Amino acid sequence: MLVSKYSAGLFIMLVAALLVGILVVGCSSDSEKRMAPHSIVLTLHGDASTSRAFTWVTAQPDTPTIIEIAVTDPSASFEQSAKLTFEGQTSPLAVGNHTAEVIGIHKVEATGLQPATTYSYRVGSGREGEWSSLLSFKTDPPPQEDTAMTFINVTDSQGITSADFKIWGKTLNQAFKQFPRARFIVHNGDLTENPEDERAWEQWFEQASPSITRVPILPVTGNHDEITDKEKDSSWPLATRFNLPNNGAADAPVGTNYSLDIGSAHIAVLNTEAAIDEQSDWLRQDLAATHQPWLIVALHRGPYGGNTYKKVKEWVDIFDTYKVDLVLQGHNHEYSRSYPLRNGQITGKADAPVADHAGTVYVVTNASGAKLNEKKEDRFYHAVHLQNGQPMFAAITIQKDTLVYEAYTADGMPVDRFAIHH
Repeated sequence: MLVSKYSAGLFIMLVAALLVGILVVGCSSDSEKRMAPHSIVLTLHGDASTSRAFTWVTAQPDTPTIIEIAVTDPSASFEQSAKLTFEGQTSPLAVGNHTAEVIGIHKVEATGLQPATTYSYRVGSGREGEWSSLLSFKTDPPPQEDTAMTFINVTDSQGITSADFKIWGKTLNQAFKQFPRARFIVHNGDLTENPEDERAWEQWFEQASPSITRVPILPVTGNHDEITDKEKDSSWPLATRFNLPNNGAADAPVGTNYSLDIGSAHIAVLNTEAAIDEQSDWLRQDLAATHQPWLIVALHRGPYGGNTYKKVKEWVDIFDTYKVDLVLQGHNHEYSRSYPLRNGQITGKADAPVADHAGTVYVVTNASGAKLNEKKEDRFYHAVHLQNGQPMFAAITIQKDTLVYEAYTADGMPVDRFAIHH
């Protein structure tokens, strides 16, 4: 009887120990998951051949921001490789509607990299168990090398549910399936429906992760990317969640108006939601200062989309003055491509290449997510105008004196194509 009681007691002790072990392991796993970096995204601050900028999120608002980078070497592991280490800044961000949750936003820039080189990298706090998985990117060739450059254009991923963001992910994945060497992405705004919905942001990043952890993205601020609350000042989530250049108009919110050179293109990003007049002065100076042969502007509410946004009429005059080649637009959730336009007049044909800076072409690449609007009325400027009921993307390729724009559905079916020649 004593043996039986002893055995029963031992059994209870063993079960209790096992349960405690399970709880400890569970807590450790949850803790590691909680500390793991997520929503990792590449952007650009400067020379795409020698630098990359990074942002990621953790649950801790006060942990260090560290990235380790190594040249990919098949003969050595990442741990054995000679690594470059860069330290950045961590900022707290209160998330959710009227909650006390605070997350950490981590930003860092890696500079002094070698052109046309593939690197492996990981981000984290520098402590064991707090690193991301191993990722990779490739720097651009030197700017002086006149090689073909392709980039992806999407807009209005604007989701709410998990199913919405899966559509966005499918669109972006198809774009890189067809154009695996595309160097970067331009997103023309309205990334999510509600910029205060933290889960929506997580799902946006999660679905885009195969691409945006590998190639830089240049986001445009849309009307759904601004938080406006009568009890607080407006805020701009893109400036928080993306590490973007700070070279725009002084009165424009940081990260919503900027420009940079990539390859032979100069790309100016404008914010149609704030400081429009101030950006006009900046835009004149910006376009006057560049020596790049190709001029591209990206904005959200377009002057020549499915309908017109009259508040940016002065910008159109500036595009005309400096002979901007291409204006990438969003907002209308339909496909729209203008004739080449100059001074409000059609200067070319729908099915012929635009030659010798005859006019600017304005496009809206439908939407990349679930929300598709009814086709608006045709306008005089529409060369192609349709609603095919399909999320879409475009690939833009620049090679020497030719730019080719190709639009596709999320299933990879061609929709439209045009060329611009210098």
